[in-house]
Amino acid sequence: MEDTHSGPLAGVRIVELGGVGPTPFACMLLADLGAEVLRIERPPGYDGGAPIEPRFNLMHRGRRGVPLDLKAPEAVAAVLRMVGQADALVEGFRPGVAEKLGLGPDECLAANPALVYGRMTGWGQDGPLAKAAGHDVNYVSLTGVVHSIGEAGGPPVIPLNLTGDFGGGSLYLALGLVSALLESRRSGEGQVVDAAMVDGSASLMTAFYGFRAAGYWTDERGTNRLDSGAPWYQVYETADGGWISLAANETRFWRNTLRMLGLAEDDLPGQHDRRHWPEMKKRFAEVFRTRTRDDWCALAEGQDVCLAPVLSMAEAPDHPHLRARGTFVEVDGVVQPAPAPRFSRTPGAIQRPPAAPGEHADEALADWGFSAEEAAALRAGFGKPESRLRESSIGFPGRSH
Repeated sequence: MEDTHSGPLAGVRIVELGGVGPTPFACMLLADLGAEVLRIERPPGYDGGAPIEPRFNLMHRGRRGVPLDLKAPEAVAAVLRMVGQADALVEGFRPGVAEKLGLGPDECLAANPALVYGRMTGWGQDGPLAKAAGHDVNYVSLTGVVHSIGEAGGPPVIPLNLTGDFGGGSLYLALGLVSALLESRRSGEGQVVDAAMVDGSASLMTAFYGFRAAGYWTDERGTNRLDSGAPWYQVYETADGGWISLAANETRFWRNTLRMLGLAEDDLPGQHDRRHWPEMKKRFAEVFRTRTRDDWCALAEGQDVCLAPVLSMAEAPDHPHLRARGTFVEVDGVVQPAPAPRFSRTPGAIQRPPAAPGEHADEALADWGFSAEEAAALRAGFGKPESRLRESSIGFPGRSH
């Protein structure tokens, strides 16, 4: 059965060389927006990802997978045959690995000159650390991100893997792919998109590098306007052990907050008097501990203050605002974030739940032009590059075998 998709990227076909972290998340985003993504799955026993049931591996949603051993020449030939029909390919190997497999940019662009070839790495394709091992927190440690997050006098705080893998990696890769696809439609020529987490996470810090150059930001954690230094941009514990976030940046919100807290502006130092921020934070903390989290949220309603409850992942999907917007959906019994952003005319959608490895392989291969016999040969030879795969005649344009 043909894989049908809705969304602004409907009709775009992408080959994803299976990996972990930023590459599958980028491909999930593209699939949510309508692209047909075919995932080439890694061999069984690969040491990567979380040991969870496939239906909970939400970054694999929206697409089908085909298990292939890319060390087998015939499997490589099959991928290049897919590349000949695709608009883009995405890979997340260390630099040089795709080339060793015979699936580097030269081979893929020879098979399809209009192809957009997306590469996702931590350190980038070149530079002294290009081939070094690393993970998210290592990459964002190099760009000033980790150093900048944390309380005054405390250690740096790991920001999950949001600023490296997903923010500085996946989103920049997806933006790069879509941009290159638009250019390819005009020029008829493909190109390589080099998305590196060091580059992306540095880009995310652009405003702060500007603040620092202007003397408005210091390298001392927890002393600046947006890093928990200011009393009016902070999280505070409430009477019931909950937390609220406060972000009264602008003067009007600051004054509204003081009124809500029952504090007189004339009795306090100025909002931007950094010398008194620590004592003001203590005063705010004392007041916020007098009510529960829900009481503060109720009191803040209609007062035009920038206050919100700090919700856990267990609580967030049930918040009235997120429920009204449909920010979370349930698919196959698993609550998960809905596709974003939203489109007025061509909305994205979760095309299918995450599949078990190889669950839709034959169906997907048929849609990509492989006969039942070719699909059977690929399936039989998965993990056996010297056996039955060699009996098949899986070719692609421009390469002999």
